[in-house]
Amino acid sequence: MITVQYNLNNKKGKEVNRLDKPNKKEDRSTWAIGGGVLIGVGAGIFYIRTYPLGIAAFTLIGLGLGLIVASIISRK
Repeated sequence: MITVQYNLNNKKGKEVNRLDKPNKKEDRSTWAIGGGVLIGVGAGIFYIRTYPLGIAAFTLIGLGLGLIVASIISRK
């Protein structure tokens, strides 16, 4: 969808595509969440024989750590 955006200073119309991403550095904080979950599942599978609920517990631990790392990364 292309819209016309008016600048208040010079009153000229400029076409802007709303689907384009802004020119910011790519935010990779979401990768921390997915990575934490994958590490948690892997650790849970590794300890499945000694700790049967390990997959669930380690997945939640990995998710929590991923969220903490994501919040730290997104602040910068």
